[in-house]
Amino acid sequence: MMTPRQGGVLVGYARTSTFEQAAGLEAQLRDIKAAGCRKIFQEQVSSVAERAQLEAALDYMRENDTLVVSKLDRLCRSARHCLEIVDALQAKGVALRILNFGGDVVDTRGATGRLILNMFAAFGQFERETMLERQREGIAKAKAEGKYKGRKPTARAKGAEIVRLVQEGQPVANVARTCGVSRASVYRALEIACVKTGAERASAPPTAGKPLDGAAG
Repeated sequence: MMTPRQGGVLVGYARTSTFEQAAGLEAQLRDIKAAGCRKIFQEQVSSVAERAQLEAALDYMRENDTLVVSKLDRLCRSARHCLEIVDALQAKGVALRILNFGGDVVDTRGATGRLILNMFAAFGQFERETMLERQREGIAKAKAEGKYKGRKPTARAKGAEIVRLVQEGQPVANVARTCGVSRASVYRALEIACVKTGAERASAPPTAGKPLDGAAG
């Protein structure tokens, strides 16, 4: 299981799309630092590209921490993507704080933040139902043509593979891509198996009272 940090840590994330937007990145960093973030991850990549620093931030955070962003569009590219990130954060006991959401600060631990989570869930459910409807239509067509091969293994069925890859030192993002599941599913599988990620093991405090090698008993 994850070891909570005392009082939690404010972890900032800043992003701009290109290296020409240096002023925008500086503004985000200014606001994030002013909010009290002790640890900040930043990068200059497109929202649709792979974001190594966002993955690093998600891996770094533990229970009671809070991810802080200046605006929601700096974090995610769609309602469904937002829901996936929030699910991954909630699986770790981490909150999300948006410094400028329509001019207000919102935190998923507060009433307004929970309302926003419900909005994410509603939009995400709509997108899922639309996708499932298309899948059912595709399956029906494939069955009629004799091409249906059945569903792929679920995240639960891949639990052993998830644990094995993490214990081999693979980052959570890589494990999620390899197994074809979300980061939230990876964290849930690890929690069930009581296995820590590499980032959690590296940041865990040393075991108190452990004798040194060769010390007298």
